[in-house]
Amino acid sequence: MSSGDALKSLAREAALLPQEETLEISRKKQSLYIGIPRETEFQEHRVALVPEAVSLIVTNGHRVIVETNAGKQAFFSDRDYSEAGAEIAFSPEKVYEADIILKVTPPSKKEIDLLKHKQTLFSALQLTVQPEDTLRELMKKKVTAIAWDYIQDEHGMYPIIRSMGEIAGNASVLIAAELLSNVNKGKGLIMGGIAGIAPVEVVIIGAGTVGSYAARNALALGASVKVFDNSVSKLRRLQNELGQRVFTSVIQPKVLEKNLRRADVAIGALRAPHGRTPCVVSESMVENMKQGSVIVDVSIDQGGCFETSKVTTHERPTFEKHGVVHYCVPNVASRVSRTASFALSNIFAPLVLEIADGGGCEKLIRTQKGFRHGVYIYNGTLTSSYLGETFHLPYKDLDLLITAF
Repeated sequence: MSSGDALKSLAREAALLPQEETLEISRKKQSLYIGIPRETEFQEHRVALVPEAVSLIVTNGHRVIVETNAGKQAFFSDRDYSEAGAEIAFSPEKVYEADIILKVTPPSKKEIDLLKHKQTLFSALQLTVQPEDTLRELMKKKVTAIAWDYIQDEHGMYPIIRSMGEIAGNASVLIAAELLSNVNKGKGLIMGGIAGIAPVEVVIIGAGTVGSYAARNALALGASVKVFDNSVSKLRRLQNELGQRVFTSVIQPKVLEKNLRRADVAIGALRAPHGRTPCVVSESMVENMKQGSVIVDVSIDQGGCFETSKVTTHERPTFEKHGVVHYCVPNVASRVSRTASFALSNIFAPLVLEIADGGGCEKLIRTQKGFRHGVYIYNGTLTSSYLGETFHLPYKDLDLLITAF
Protein backbone atom coordinates (compact mmCIF):
# COMPACT_ATOMS: atom_id res chain seq x y z
CA MET A 1 0.00 0.00 0.00
CA SER A 2 1.38 3.37 -0.97
CA SER A 3 1.85 6.10 1.61
CA GLY A 4 -0.96 8.10 -0.04
CA ASP A 5 -3.45 5.23 0.27
CA ALA A 6 -2.39 4.70 3.88
CA LEU A 7 -3.17 8.31 4.73
CA LYS A 8 -6.62 8.04 3.09
CA SER A 9 -7.35 4.88 5.05
CA LEU A 10 -6.37 6.53 8.31
CA ALA A 11 -8.59 9.52 7.47
CA ARG A 12 -11.59 7.24 6.83
CA GLU A 13 -11.01 5.44 10.13
CA ALA A 14 -10.74 8.77 11.97
CA ALA A 15 -14.03 9.92 10.45
CA LEU A 16 -15.76 6.80 11.84
CA LEU A 17 -14.55 7.41 15.38
CA PRO A 18 -16.93 9.18 17.87
CA GLN A 19 -16.55 12.90 17.38
CA GLU A 20 -16.65 15.67 19.96
CA GLU A 21 -20.00 17.46 19.82
CA THR A 22 -19.83 20.86 18.15
CA LEU A 23 -22.12 23.41 19.76
CA GLU A 24 -23.10 26.79 18.41
CA ILE A 25 -21.17 29.55 20.17
CA SER A 26 -23.66 31.98 21.62
CA ARG A 27 -23.25 35.67 20.98
CA LYS A 28 -21.65 37.60 23.79
CA LYS A 29 -24.24 39.43 25.82
CA GLN A 30 -23.45 43.12 26.09
CA SER A 31 -23.93 45.21 29.22
CA LEU A 32 -25.75 48.44 28.39
CA TYR A 33 -25.67 51.91 29.94
CA ILE A 34 -29.01 53.64 29.33
CA GLY A 35 -29.92 57.25 30.03
CA ILE A 36 -33.49 58.56 30.51
CA PRO A 37 -33.54 62.38 30.37
CA ARG A 38 -36.45 64.52 31.55
CA GLU A 39 -38.57 65.59 28.57
CA THR A 40 -38.37 69.33 27.93
CA GLU A 41 -40.77 69.72 25.00
CA PHE A 42 -43.94 71.70 25.73
CA GLN A 43 -46.83 69.49 26.91
CA GLU A 44 -44.82 66.26 26.79
CA HIS A 45 -45.68 64.32 29.94
CA ARG A 46 -44.61 60.79 28.99
CA VAL A 47 -41.41 59.00 30.02
CA ALA A 48 -39.61 56.36 27.94
CA LEU A 49 -39.32 53.73 30.72
CA VAL A 50 -41.49 53.22 33.79
CA PRO A 51 -39.92 51.95 37.07
CA GLU A 52 -41.11 48.36 36.48
CA ALA A 53 -39.29 48.30 33.12
CA VAL A 54 -36.17 49.80 34.71
CA SER A 55 -36.24 47.04 37.35
CA LEU A 56 -36.38 44.37 34.62
CA ILE A 57 -33.46 45.93 32.75
CA VAL A 58 -31.29 46.40 35.87
CA THR A 59 -32.03 42.84 37.01
CA ASN A 60 -30.61 41.65 33.69
CA GLY A 61 -27.28 43.31 34.49
CA HIS A 62 -27.61 46.68 32.81
CA ARG A 63 -27.15 50.19 34.14
CA VAL A 64 -29.91 52.82 33.95
CA ILE A 65 -29.55 56.49 34.87
CA VAL A 66 -32.67 58.66 35.14
CA GLU A 67 -32.75 62.44 35.35
CA THR A 68 -34.53 63.76 38.44
CA ASN A 69 -38.28 64.31 37.91
CA ALA A 70 -38.18 62.53 34.53
CA GLY A 71 -41.32 60.62 35.48
CA LYS A 72 -43.05 63.32 37.53
CA GLN A 73 -45.67 64.21 34.89
CA ALA A 74 -46.57 60.53 34.58
CA PHE A 75 -46.79 60.28 38.40
CA PHE A 76 -43.58 58.30 38.93
CA SER A 77 -41.27 59.64 41.64
CA ASP A 78 -37.48 59.58 41.82
CA ARG A 79 -37.90 57.17 44.72
CA ASP A 80 -39.83 54.76 42.45
CA TYR A 81 -36.92 54.73 40.02
CA SER A 82 -34.30 54.50 42.74
CA GLU A 83 -36.02 51.49 44.31
CA ALA A 84 -36.16 49.91 40.84
CA GLY A 85 -32.36 50.09 40.69
CA ALA A 86 -31.82 53.23 38.63
CA GLU A 87 -29.29 55.93 39.41
CA ILE A 88 -30.83 59.40 39.81
CA ALA A 89 -28.98 62.23 38.07
CA PHE A 90 -29.52 65.83 39.11
CA SER A 91 -28.29 67.28 35.83
CA PRO A 92 -28.97 66.40 32.18
CA GLU A 93 -25.22 66.40 31.53
CA LYS A 94 -24.84 63.33 33.75
CA VAL A 95 -27.62 61.47 31.92
CA TYR A 96 -26.05 62.16 28.53
CA GLU A 97 -22.92 60.31 29.59
CA ALA A 98 -24.83 57.07 28.95
CA ASP A 99 -24.16 55.07 25.77
CA ILE A 100 -27.84 54.81 24.79
CA ILE A 101 -30.32 57.66 25.28
CA LEU A 102 -34.02 56.79 25.37
CA LYS A 103 -36.28 59.79 24.73
CA VAL A 104 -39.91 60.27 23.79
CA THR A 105 -39.60 63.47 21.71
CA PRO A 106 -36.91 64.55 19.23
CA PRO A 107 -33.89 66.22 20.87
CA SER A 108 -33.74 69.99 21.20
CA LYS A 109 -30.69 72.03 20.19
CA LYS A 110 -29.49 72.04 23.81
CA GLU A 111 -29.93 68.27 24.11
CA ILE A 112 -28.02 67.65 20.87
CA ASP A 113 -25.13 69.69 22.29
CA LEU A 114 -25.04 67.24 25.23
CA LEU A 115 -24.81 64.16 23.01
CA LYS A 116 -21.46 62.37 22.79
CA HIS A 117 -19.80 61.24 19.60
CA LYS A 118 -20.84 57.74 18.49
CA GLN A 119 -23.78 57.70 20.92
CA THR A 120 -27.06 55.92 20.15
CA LEU A 121 -30.25 57.98 20.37
CA PHE A 122 -33.79 56.61 20.43
CA SER A 123 -36.56 59.20 20.01
CA ALA A 124 -39.53 60.05 17.82
CA LEU A 125 -38.65 61.46 14.41
CA GLN A 126 -41.73 63.66 13.81
CA LEU A 127 -41.01 64.48 10.18
CA THR A 128 -43.33 67.50 10.05
CA VAL A 129 -41.45 69.37 12.78
CA GLN A 130 -37.92 68.07 12.21
CA PRO A 131 -35.76 71.08 11.33
CA GLU A 132 -32.83 70.70 8.96
CA ASP A 133 -30.42 72.05 11.60
CA THR A 134 -31.33 69.17 13.93
CA LEU A 135 -30.30 66.62 11.32
CA ARG A 136 -27.06 68.42 10.51
CA GLU A 137 -26.08 68.63 14.19
CA LEU A 138 -26.83 64.94 14.77
CA MET A 139 -24.72 64.06 11.72
CA LYS A 140 -21.82 66.16 13.04
CA LYS A 141 -21.95 64.24 16.33
CA LYS A 142 -21.55 60.96 14.40
CA VAL A 143 -24.46 59.48 16.38
CA THR A 144 -26.72 56.62 15.39
CA ALA A 145 -30.27 57.99 15.56
CA ILE A 146 -33.20 55.58 15.64
CA ALA A 147 -36.82 56.71 15.31
CA TRP A 148 -39.02 54.58 17.53
CA ASP A 149 -42.03 55.54 15.41
CA TYR A 150 -40.43 53.79 12.40
CA ILE A 151 -39.24 50.56 14.06
CA GLN A 152 -41.13 47.56 12.66
CA ASP A 153 -41.93 44.26 14.33
CA GLU A 154 -41.70 40.80 12.77
CA HIS A 155 -45.05 41.37 10.99
CA GLY A 156 -43.99 44.66 9.42
CA MET A 157 -46.17 46.68 11.80
CA TYR A 158 -45.13 49.77 13.78
CA PRO A 159 -45.69 48.64 17.39
CA ILE A 160 -45.24 51.98 19.18
CA ILE A 161 -47.29 53.91 16.62
CA ARG A 162 -50.00 51.29 17.03
CA SER A 163 -49.97 51.57 20.83
CA MET A 164 -50.15 55.37 20.71
CA GLY A 165 -52.88 55.10 18.07
CA GLU A 166 -54.94 52.80 20.30
CA ILE A 167 -54.70 55.35 23.11
CA ALA A 168 -55.51 58.30 20.84
CA GLY A 169 -58.48 56.48 19.29
CA ASN A 170 -60.00 55.61 22.66
CA ALA A 171 -59.27 59.07 24.09
CA SER A 172 -60.76 60.92 21.09
CA VAL A 173 -64.24 59.52 21.77
CA LEU A 174 -64.02 60.27 25.50
CA ILE A 175 -62.90 63.84 24.69
CA ALA A 176 -65.84 64.27 22.31
CA ALA A 177 -68.24 62.92 24.97
CA GLU A 178 -66.91 65.51 27.46
CA LEU A 179 -67.28 68.36 24.96
CA LEU A 180 -70.89 67.41 24.24
CA SER A 181 -71.87 67.72 27.91
CA ASN A 182 -73.33 70.80 29.61
CA VAL A 183 -70.29 70.95 31.91
CA ASN A 184 -68.20 72.01 28.92
CA LYS A 185 -70.93 74.24 27.45
CA GLY A 186 -71.82 71.57 24.91
CA LYS A 187 -75.17 70.56 23.47
CA GLY A 188 -76.02 68.49 26.54
CA LEU A 189 -75.84 65.13 24.76
CA ILE A 190 -74.78 61.71 25.95
CA MET A 191 -73.18 59.38 23.40
CA GLY A 192 -76.07 56.94 23.29
CA GLY A 193 -77.41 53.72 24.67
CA ILE A 194 -80.61 55.26 26.12
CA ALA A 195 -83.83 53.45 25.15
CA GLY A 196 -86.17 55.53 23.02
CA ILE A 197 -83.60 58.27 22.30
CA ALA A 198 -81.70 58.61 19.03
CA PRO A 199 -77.96 58.01 19.56
CA VAL A 200 -75.26 60.56 18.83
CA GLU A 201 -73.94 60.30 15.26
CA VAL A 202 -70.16 59.96 14.98
CA VAL A 203 -68.26 60.32 11.69
CA ILE A 204 -64.71 58.95 11.74
CA ILE A 205 -62.35 59.87 8.90
CA GLY A 206 -59.64 57.22 8.73
CA ALA A 207 -59.84 53.44 9.24
CA GLY A 208 -56.36 52.85 10.64
CA THR A 209 -55.53 52.11 14.27
CA VAL A 210 -56.87 55.43 15.59
CA GLY A 211 -60.06 55.16 13.57
CA SER A 212 -60.59 51.52 14.49
CA TYR A 213 -60.29 52.15 18.24
CA ALA A 214 -62.38 55.31 18.03
CA ALA A 215 -65.12 53.31 16.29
CA ARG A 216 -64.92 50.52 18.85
CA ASN A 217 -65.20 52.95 21.77
CA ALA A 218 -68.02 54.97 20.19
CA LEU A 219 -70.02 51.80 19.48
CA ALA A 220 -69.47 50.60 23.04
CA LEU A 221 -70.95 53.87 24.31
CA GLY A 222 -73.99 53.40 22.08
CA ALA A 223 -73.25 55.91 19.32
CA SER A 224 -74.13 55.52 15.65
CA VAL A 225 -70.81 55.26 13.76
CA LYS A 226 -69.83 55.96 10.16
CA VAL A 227 -66.26 55.45 8.92
CA PHE A 228 -64.60 56.94 5.84
CA ASP A 229 -61.26 55.99 4.31
CA ASN A 230 -59.73 55.82 0.82
CA SER A 231 -58.49 52.27 1.45
CA VAL A 232 -61.18 49.62 0.89
CA SER A 233 -58.92 46.98 2.50
CA LYS A 234 -58.69 49.07 5.69
CA LEU A 235 -62.47 49.49 5.76
CA ARG A 236 -62.91 45.74 5.28
CA ARG A 237 -60.42 44.97 8.04
CA LEU A 238 -62.19 47.41 10.38
CA GLN A 239 -65.52 45.66 9.75
CA ASN A 240 -63.93 42.32 10.62
CA GLU A 241 -62.22 43.69 13.75
CA LEU A 242 -65.40 45.28 15.06
CA GLY A 243 -67.38 42.08 14.54
CA GLN A 244 -70.42 44.02 13.38
CA ARG A 245 -71.54 45.97 10.35
CA VAL A 246 -71.11 49.73 10.45
CA PHE A 247 -71.54 52.27 7.67
CA THR A 248 -68.30 52.55 5.70
CA SER A 249 -67.43 54.54 2.60
CA VAL A 250 -64.49 55.69 0.55
CA ILE A 251 -63.87 59.43 0.90
CA GLN A 252 -66.19 61.01 -1.68
CA PRO A 253 -66.71 64.74 -0.97
CA LYS A 254 -70.49 64.76 -1.57
CA VAL A 255 -71.12 61.64 0.56
CA LEU A 256 -68.81 62.90 3.30
CA GLU A 257 -70.44 66.35 3.34
CA LYS A 258 -73.93 64.82 3.55
CA ASN A 259 -72.96 62.73 6.58
CA LEU A 260 -71.07 65.56 8.30
CA ARG A 261 -74.25 67.68 8.19
CA ARG A 262 -75.99 65.09 10.37
CA ALA A 263 -73.01 64.35 12.61
CA ASP A 264 -72.73 65.40 16.24
CA VAL A 265 -69.06 64.37 16.36
CA ALA A 266 -66.40 64.21 13.63
CA ILE A 267 -63.04 62.58 14.36
CA GLY A 268 -60.05 63.11 12.07
CA ALA A 269 -57.95 59.94 12.18
CA LEU A 270 -56.07 59.97 8.89
CA ARG A 271 -52.33 59.34 8.92
CA ALA A 272 -49.93 60.07 6.08
CA PRO A 273 -46.90 57.76 5.65
CA HIS A 274 -44.76 60.85 4.95
CA GLY A 275 -45.37 64.58 5.17
CA ARG A 276 -48.72 66.28 5.69
CA THR A 277 -52.08 64.62 6.20
CA PRO A 278 -54.44 65.25 3.27
CA CYS A 279 -57.04 67.91 4.07
CA VAL A 280 -60.32 66.20 3.12
CA VAL A 281 -62.87 68.39 4.95
CA SER A 282 -63.21 71.90 3.53
CA GLU A 283 -64.26 74.95 5.51
CA SER A 284 -67.63 75.00 3.72
CA MET A 285 -68.29 71.43 4.92
CA VAL A 286 -67.56 72.51 8.51
CA GLU A 287 -69.79 75.55 8.07
CA ASN A 288 -72.69 73.23 7.17
CA MET A 289 -72.30 71.07 10.28
CA LYS A 290 -74.74 71.32 13.21
CA GLN A 291 -74.31 74.15 15.67
CA GLY A 292 -72.61 72.82 18.78
CA SER A 293 -71.21 69.74 17.06
CA VAL A 294 -67.65 68.65 17.91
CA ILE A 295 -64.52 68.05 15.81
CA VAL A 296 -61.61 66.11 17.33
CA ASP A 297 -58.72 66.26 14.86
CA VAL A 298 -56.25 63.60 15.98
CA SER A 299 -54.33 64.14 12.72
CA ILE A 300 -53.34 67.67 13.75
CA ASP A 301 -49.76 66.58 14.50
CA GLN A 302 -49.42 65.99 10.73
CA GLY A 303 -51.29 69.13 9.74
CA GLY A 304 -54.89 67.99 10.29
CA CYS A 305 -57.56 66.75 7.88
CA PHE A 306 -60.03 69.63 8.53
CA GLU A 307 -59.37 72.95 6.78
CA THR A 308 -60.50 74.83 9.90
CA SER A 309 -58.12 73.01 12.25
CA LYS A 310 -55.33 74.84 14.04
CA VAL A 311 -53.06 73.59 16.81
CA THR A 312 -54.34 74.02 20.38
CA THR A 313 -52.83 73.09 23.76
CA HIS A 314 -53.84 70.92 26.72
CA GLU A 315 -54.33 74.14 28.71
CA ARG A 316 -56.59 75.70 26.05
CA PRO A 317 -57.67 72.67 24.04
CA THR A 318 -60.65 74.01 22.10
CA PHE A 319 -61.83 76.86 19.93
CA GLU A 320 -65.07 77.49 18.08
CA LYS A 321 -65.47 78.23 14.39
CA HIS A 322 -68.76 78.38 12.46
CA GLY A 323 -70.49 77.24 15.66
CA VAL A 324 -68.47 73.98 15.73
CA VAL A 325 -66.19 73.16 18.68
CA HIS A 326 -62.69 72.14 17.54
CA TYR A 327 -60.30 70.04 19.67
CA CYS A 328 -56.89 70.07 17.94
CA VAL A 329 -54.28 69.13 20.53
CA PRO A 330 -51.27 67.27 19.11
CA ASN A 331 -49.97 64.35 21.13
CA VAL A 332 -53.30 63.18 22.56
CA ALA A 333 -51.50 60.27 24.25
CA SER A 334 -49.72 62.73 26.56
CA ARG A 335 -53.15 63.56 28.01
CA VAL A 336 -53.01 60.12 29.68
CA SER A 337 -49.27 60.13 30.30
CA ARG A 338 -49.11 57.24 32.78
CA THR A 339 -50.94 54.82 30.48
CA ALA A 340 -48.91 56.04 27.49
CA SER A 341 -45.63 55.60 29.40
CA PHE A 342 -46.53 51.99 30.22
CA ALA A 343 -47.35 51.43 26.53
CA LEU A 344 -43.92 52.80 25.52
CA SER A 345 -42.15 50.70 28.17
CA ASN A 346 -43.88 47.53 27.02
CA ILE A 347 -42.02 47.90 23.74
CA PHE A 348 -38.79 49.64 24.84
CA ALA A 349 -37.90 47.20 27.65
CA PRO A 350 -37.94 44.00 25.52
CA LEU A 351 -36.12 45.92 22.78
CA VAL A 352 -33.34 46.92 25.19
CA LEU A 353 -32.93 43.30 26.30
CA GLU A 354 -32.89 42.16 22.67
CA ILE A 355 -30.15 44.70 21.92
CA ALA A 356 -28.09 43.35 24.82
CA ASP A 357 -28.63 39.68 23.90
CA GLY A 358 -27.85 40.44 20.26
CA GLY A 359 -24.48 41.99 21.09
CA GLY A 360 -25.36 45.68 20.85
CA CYS A 361 -27.18 48.12 18.58
CA GLU A 362 -24.71 47.72 15.74
CA LYS A 363 -25.28 43.97 15.52
CA LEU A 364 -29.05 44.30 15.83
CA ILE A 365 -29.07 46.83 12.99
CA ARG A 366 -27.25 44.28 10.83
CA THR A 367 -29.46 41.31 11.72
CA GLN A 368 -32.95 42.74 12.29
CA LYS A 369 -34.63 44.29 9.26
CA GLY A 370 -37.50 45.78 11.30
CA PHE A 371 -35.10 47.44 13.74
CA ARG A 372 -32.99 48.70 10.84
CA HIS A 373 -36.09 50.36 9.38
CA GLY A 374 -36.08 52.85 12.26
CA VAL A 375 -32.49 54.04 11.66
CA TYR A 376 -32.31 57.43 9.97
CA ILE A 377 -28.72 58.36 10.88
CA TYR A 378 -26.03 55.69 11.09
CA ASN A 379 -22.71 56.76 12.63
CA GLY A 380 -23.29 60.28 11.36
CA THR A 381 -24.48 59.32 7.87
CA LEU A 382 -28.05 60.16 6.89
CA THR A 383 -29.77 56.98 5.70
CA SER A 384 -33.34 58.23 5.16
CA SER A 385 -34.00 58.96 1.50
CA TYR A 386 -37.12 60.94 2.41
CA LEU A 387 -35.24 63.27 4.76
CA GLY A 388 -32.36 63.58 2.31
CA GLU A 389 -34.64 64.58 -0.56
CA THR A 390 -36.79 66.87 1.61
CA PHE A 391 -33.88 68.84 3.07
CA HIS A 392 -31.47 68.40 0.13
CA LEU A 393 -28.95 66.55 2.29
CA PRO A 394 -26.63 63.77 1.12
CA TYR A 395 -27.77 60.30 2.17
CA LYS A 396 -26.70 56.70 1.67
CA ASP A 397 -28.55 53.41 1.61
CA LEU A 398 -28.22 51.74 5.02
CA ASP A 399 -28.11 48.22 3.58
CA LEU A 400 -25.08 49.19 1.50
CA LEU A 401 -23.45 50.93 4.46
CA ILE A 402 -23.62 47.95 6.78
CA THR A 403 -22.30 45.55 4.12
CA ALA A 404 -19.35 47.87 3.49
CA PHE A 405 -17.99 47.34 7.02
